[in-house]
Amino acid sequence: MPDPLLSPRPEGLYCPAGDFFIDPSRPVRRALITHGHADHARAGHGSVLATRETLDIMAIRYGEGFAGQRQPYDGPLTLGGVDVSFHPAGHVLGSAQIAVTRGEQRIVASGDYARVSNPSCAPFEPVPCDTFITEATFALPVFKHPDPADEISKLLASMRAAPERAHLIGAYALGKAQRVIMLVREAGYDAPIYIHGALQKMCDYHIAQGIPLGDLRPATMDKTEARALREALVIAPPSAFASPWVQRFADPVIGFASGWMQIRARARQRGVELPLVISDHVDWTDLTRTVTEIDPAELWITHGREEALMRWAELEGRVARPLHLVGYEEEPE
Repeated sequence: MPDPLLSPRPEGLYCPAGDFFIDPSRPVRRALITHGHADHARAGHGSVLATRETLDIMAIRYGEGFAGQRQPYDGPLTLGGVDVSFHPAGHVLGSAQIAVTRGEQRIVASGDYARVSNPSCAPFEPVPCDTFITEATFALPVFKHPDPADEISKLLASMRAAPERAHLIGAYALGKAQRVIMLVREAGYDAPIYIHGALQKMCDYHIAQGIPLGDLRPATMDKTEARALREALVIAPPSAFASPWVQRFADPVIGFASGWMQIRARARQRGVELPLVISDHVDWTDLTRTVTEIDPAELWITHGREEALMRWAELEGRVARPLHLVGYEEEPE
């Protein structure tokens, strides 16, 4: 009996025939990486195969020596008799699903994915397969993400209602920060947007890839300048709100852009006055719609809440299994 095409190991999903791991949680000889978020892309591998953008992002985050070798994906290839191809995931810049095919069997590891419009990356591409490996970040029926444009309207309305207060919005450095900026620009806001220094390199990279972010200025002013800042939009990583940096601003409106802001208790715990429910992951509706659309013979579940999706699959007459991969904490999305 041949080895399974993919199987979970302590390091992550392993393909014996191709001798590679997908998004391994610890250093391995050969890694295929779906995208640049830290819970999927780690440094220290012998070699990394990923999209050009993901390789660039890993170099920005970890330094040029993040792997022994790196290979940009430029089309389907064969590794040890296994065909490998990358397909857009719609999550962040450079994000991809990885399809692994041997003979008539195909498994698609989706990484993280989204079905809503995101100008920074190509839209999700449904790939026919026998086994679909889905994330389960928001795999509960309660999660139904609103239109991101409506959330940005709330932000702009708050800025008009309180022009004397700077609005500080927490957004993660890769993907979320740039998406919030693009949504604000699409809503017609063309004034300068101030960004925390931790976002600068990633924003610069997006701009270099032709993604228009408009007039961005550093939010590294001293306390006097920060307290004088009015009618301003400032984007910063959430970690900055627990640092002395935030104390430079006089009575700011604190916001946070995340799918988790649908849970009001989380917003209160973080001291968030303006929760913005903006996610780069599928919600329950889009997740179940995607599985129904692809219609795989088997569904594997990882990265999140497995129980509700397992129950949904059972009611739908679908074969499903949780992977219980180790080393994957809840992504701070």
